[in-house]
Amino acid sequence: MMRGVERRPTRQPGRRGELDAVRAAVVAGLVLFHAALVFDARDDFYVKNAETTELTTYVVAPVVVCAMPLLFAVAGVGAWGSVRRRGPAGYVRERMLRLGVPLVVALVVLLPFPPWLRARADGTWTGSYLAFWPRFFAVRLEPGDFPFVLDGEHFETGHLWFLVLLLTWAFTLAALVRLVRLVPGDVAHRVRERLGSAAGGRGAVLVPAVAVGAVCAAHELEEGFAAWSRWAYLLFFLGGVVLASDERFRAAVRRDAGLAGLAGLVAFAAGMALFLGPAQEVGAFTGDGAAQLAFRFLYGVAGWCWVVALLGYLDRWGARRRAATAGGASHGTDPVPERAWRRRAWAYLGAAVLPLYVLHQPVVVAVAHPVVRWDLPAPVKYAAIVVLSCVVLVAVHDLLVRRTRVTRVLLGMRA
Repeated sequence: MMRGVERRPTRQPGRRGELDAVRAAVVAGLVLFHAALVFDARDDFYVKNAETTELTTYVVAPVVVCAMPLLFAVAGVGAWGSVRRRGPAGYVRERMLRLGVPLVVALVVLLPFPPWLRARADGTWTGSYLAFWPRFFAVRLEPGDFPFVLDGEHFETGHLWFLVLLLTWAFTLAALVRLVRLVPGDVAHRVRERLGSAAGGRGAVLVPAVAVGAVCAAHELEEGFAAWSRWAYLLFFLGGVVLASDERFRAAVRRDAGLAGLAGLVAFAAGMALFLGPAQEVGAFTGDGAAQLAFRFLYGVAGWCWVVALLGYLDRWGARRRAATAGGASHGTDPVPERAWRRRAWAYLGAAVLPLYVLHQPVVVAVAHPVVRWDLPAPVKYAAIVVLSCVVLVAVHDLLVRRTRVTRVLLGMRA
């Protein structure tokens, strides 16, 4: 809707460290979450402890409502800057290299392993991993399940559904940018100005919550996609693009962070009341009764509101950090070695997020497989899975991934 999507030679703003912190926090949280699924009574995870509980569902509910939507919104924020720098074609090429390559590598090397362990535990497969590997790739086309168009008895994209959707939404964004360029410049300018002016109204950035809620109500929530609709994720991604496209939107998000957090809390509480009550009778995630539709609508509203709140508070925090650093440097009060250490830490975490995401679930499954057989209480086994998984992940990333050009490219890092 604006000509600003074209390449510009002007200097781009610096990388927002708080968004790297979000990515790192969500990936770390996924280790905790997938380790918890080993003990969850509801989820069909690859490895199961003999003793399970339904408590996991209720403990992680507030996190599930906003964690992956926030990751898609942050990806949208980054996509806006990338499209401006590279243009739509360059943006797609960069996404294919950074997301497509690790997706293919993980699909071939890593993803068959968890289903093999589950098949052995279920008794549906007794052969070796090498014998199972070609069976994993016995697939058929399922165009109706777009963009997950391949299916099979054992085949799955596993936790890398996130990369599949990100790639799909990247192509979608590039196509939308090309369509926008066909809009007359004066029309695009007027639309942009009206939207920017509307953002000045108190609570205007919460209006898209209605669209997200409507999509969630109309389309079932898919447990395999972190209990969200894939189409809602598209709205979060495009929402991040729009919010990053104009400083007025970003200012509105900072201003209304508190209001968004409160609105999300109200919607979440009302939705949970339905989830624990009438919405459970037919299935809150898939049913088409009034209670189920209302639950999913409130779920979507809560997700958008909390994403706006988190983005706003993170932006405030990032602005204070940048101001303190700039002020300290100008007065000579911020020690240079400390600033250099922080920069190195942020750079390390920012570069490690994607490889750690790609690696984390197979590592958790591999660690959990022997741990669940230990004669220990479930909380002790959970702690052991988390700690050992983190140690293995850091060691694999640091020793086997980040130190060579080839492995960096294969896992989505910059060469």
